[in-house]
Amino acid sequence: MNQTIKQPEEFNLKNIFIGNEYIIPIYQRNYAWEQEEIEQLLGDIYDSSGRYYLGSLIVDEITPNTFSVIDGQQRLTTIFLLLTFLKDKTLSKKSLRFEAREKSNITLNDLSEKANLDKDWFYSKEIIEGFDVIKNYFSVEETKNPEYRNQFLSKLQNILIIRTQVPKQIDLNHYFEIMNTRGEQLELHEIAKGKILSIIDKDMPQYKAVAGLIWDKCSQMDSYIQMNFDKTSRKNLFSEKWDIFLCSKPEDLLSKISLEKELSDKRFSLFEKLEAPTIETTTKADDDYENERFESIISFPNLLLIVNEAMQNSSTDDDSTLDDKKFIETLKKHWANGNNAITFIYNLLKYRFLFDKYIIKREYARDYKEEGKWSLQMLQIYFDQSKSHEKPSYKLTYAVDENVDDKKTETLRSLQSALRITYTSPKTMHWISKALSKLNENQDSDLTTVLEEYACKKIDEANYKDASGFGIDRIVFTYLDYVLDRDKVCKQSIPNFQFQFRTSIEHFYPQHPIEKEKWNDVSLNSFGNLALITVSSNSKFSNLDPQSKVASYPDTIKQSPKLQLMQEIMKENGNIWNEELVKKHKEEMIMLLTREIEKYKKA
Repeated sequence: MNQTIKQPEEFNLKNIFIGNEYIIPIYQRNYAWEQEEIEQLLGDIYDSSGRYYLGSLIVDEITPNTFSVIDGQQRLTTIFLLLTFLKDKTLSKKSLRFEAREKSNITLNDLSEKANLDKDWFYSKEIIEGFDVIKNYFSVEETKNPEYRNQFLSKLQNILIIRTQVPKQIDLNHYFEIMNTRGEQLELHEIAKGKILSIIDKDMPQYKAVAGLIWDKCSQMDSYIQMNFDKTSRKNLFSEKWDIFLCSKPEDLLSKISLEKELSDKRFSLFEKLEAPTIETTTKADDDYENERFESIISFPNLLLIVNEAMQNSSTDDDSTLDDKKFIETLKKHWANGNNAITFIYNLLKYRFLFDKYIIKREYARDYKEEGKWSLQMLQIYFDQSKSHEKPSYKLTYAVDENVDDKKTETLRSLQSALRITYTSPKTMHWISKALSKLNENQDSDLTTVLEEYACKKIDEANYKDASGFGIDRIVFTYLDYVLDRDKVCKQSIPNFQFQFRTSIEHFYPQHPIEKEKWNDVSLNSFGNLALITVSSNSKFSNLDPQSKVASYPDTIKQSPKLQLMQEIMKENGNIWNEELVKKHKEEMIMLLTREIEKYKKA
């Protein structure tokens, strides 16, 4: 049966909801975007110049101008929250609704009317947290640039979304099957791969198969690079113990990688499975577990840009070099000729090995199987006697052996996690490039010193002594928390402290106290009265006084060593938190940061 196919339509953010109603069907998951995705979208909008395509929206028209959202609901919901925050008059109560999720609908409706909700049981916690991320983002940016909101609003007319309607009477199950099988359109990193392999095929054809293989292996980011290769290539490339990169130049790749073994791996595995199913199944299960155990802190396209920046070894940060909107332009020099291309492939593999060994990951195992924890471990071989096969084992990167608790690794892990939660946008993750570049020069480099110096430089540039309120850069808070934990400054240090994604500036003495005197803005927004906590925790604290916060939410206090220290100061002073203590605490913390900065200025 012929079906009328409607051409994709182009909408800007100012008119996507005008005259249209969107319903999120029950089979779609609830709103799930967090700080990183939301801030990435907001940053993309603000950084855009001219017409900029934000993404696509695939819908099924139920009745005229009423659409069921098939794909793109996370982005569409975020846009709705953004326009609600900006008090856009194009929205109505029916602009966006969730099918059979009344809590989400109540939240969207009340947000548009009140724009300030607590996390009561009848509201969607995820939607409120998303809205709070947007509020906090604008508070921070407007403190640094009073014209930020007006500049942001001026961009919306040119921010475009492509809405595609599926044909009438289409079998949606079949549609999803096609989407999952075929995948999305060609991505930029696939275009870059094609360009690089094409010039290698032209100038240095003997390297083409090896280059393509390395690219594919490096693209699998959530496992250690060694485990992406066949066992023969693994030992040739990374030693008998799997823990050293043995290639010193691009030419070594040809002799180290067993192409025949790699390319016949699937056929060989099938043969093994037929001949010895028990052994193969066990090994495969182990491999699957290892590949699900870790999660990279960056994506493969981000890795390509970071490798490019690390190769340049620049002394200054240029966000455009890590900006995926300039992906092809940034990388095109690597396919100017075959030599450039194979050099980049070699460096991609080398830097990927260094990344896995020396840069943190999220680990999901044992007690942290659900929420994960920061992990800094290196991979090495372990022979499992009971199963008679080799498998990976992990030890702290700088530990002497697998069971040693290593202070050096613990400190570096804490520092890197502080930087990770500070610089959440991929285009600001220059600290990874700096670390990899230094390791490339010398693997014995003291990474803690390298990254502490980097953080101190950022703090020094941030007007840390005079900034207040939302004008204080996140790095000032996160690095201070790192130092307080590193040096165990608090009398009761937070056991096993782990940095969380914290973006909300908490006023320990509240901005709008209940039945208590309101402080002047200088004391209220002083660094001595502030700490960084999660958005959800900030909502819980609300307008409680410091004493109630400490008594009611002890776990929130443990999110920040600075907040823990403020609690201790208050208790030492008769459970009182006043403006004099705020002033003194600020002076002490600024002095501590200044000592850190001076340490590296003298170096």
